Amino acid sequence: MTAVNTTDSAVPARGSSPAPRRAVKGGARRRQGSALDRALPYLLLAPAVIAILWLIGWPVLSVVITSFRKLNLKELTRGEVVWTGLDNYTLILSEPTFWTIALRTVLFTAAVVFVSVGAGLAIALLMRQVSPVVRVVLQVAMLLAWAMPLLAATTVYQWIFDQQYGILNKTLVKIGLSGFEGYSWFTSGVSTMSVIGLLIVWQAIPFLAFSLYAGVIGIPRDQYEAAGIDGASAWQTFRAVTWPELRPLLLMVTFLSLLWDFKVFTQIWAFKKGGPDGGSTTLPVLQYLEGLAKSHFGVAAAVSVLMVALLALLTFQYLRRLIRQEGDL
Repeated sequence: MTAVNTTDSAVPARGSSPAPRRAVKGGARRRQGSALDRALPYLLLAPAVIAILWLIGWPVLSVVITSFRKLNLKELTRGEVVWTGLDNYTLILSEPTFWTIALRTVLFTAAVVFVSVGAGLAIALLMRQVSPVVRVVLQVAMLLAWAMPLLAATTVYQWIFDQQYGILNKTLVKIGLSGFEGYSWFTSGVSTMSVIGLLIVWQAIPFLAFSLYAGVIGIPRDQYEAAGIDGASAWQTFRAVTWPELRPLLLMVTFLSLLWDFKVFTQIWAFKKGGPDGGSTTLPVLQYLEGLAKSHFGVAAAVSVLMVALLALLTFQYLRRLIRQEGDL
């Protein structure tokens, strides 16, 4: 009797299938719940993403739109919208001085980045070898240098290289180089850019050294011990152990340095305002002269877009690797 009751409750009567219907409805509710669960993180992130795109993307889009307009002081005060198509780009690209300035900017950026990254790497490797006391003194010195305001550091460098009262000329004369008596370091664009580049390297080294030192201390010591047991020299140890571990970090800080040094304006403007005779004018200085000095805001916007395009070309390899990594996620 017990067996008959169990069978009746387990097998539904012929012609009726209430249990499967309840299962279908329950599965549909589960599928709807799963879709909502999958969409919920994106819905929660949507306000933040929209806000970031608005704060960062809108200024970029505004610059691109402005580059296709004639926007001088007259149009700005009257609120007129005058579309000129590619006229601003044609005007800029047809100027021979633009190509000279663009080439100077690229060479200056490459030289400054090469020297600053190399010096930062050397100091990072040095900090691993010196005693803790020397390391702390070195780090404090770099922190003080990094904390100095840009204009204050520029003023100090102007005094160091001053023609009459600069400590550099006086020191060189005292050690017997009398030719530097009253020597001017700012008579040509090359010498002016060299002094400015030295200042920018000095300001960039602390960040690079600290960043690379963080990568250096992350390398396991047993790899160095294994290299020492194998009898590797210092250069062989660097190539086999340090370089492979630091290469991704070096690539990243080099990319960041390219972005920062390509856009340097404050130091160049504070030194000679792009002089002498435009010999130290770079693309950011040209953008300032066209935009704020001449009130040609459309032309200045076109210079900005060209700068972004040039930066994208300079960092093509890094951008391609970055996009590939994003695609793998």
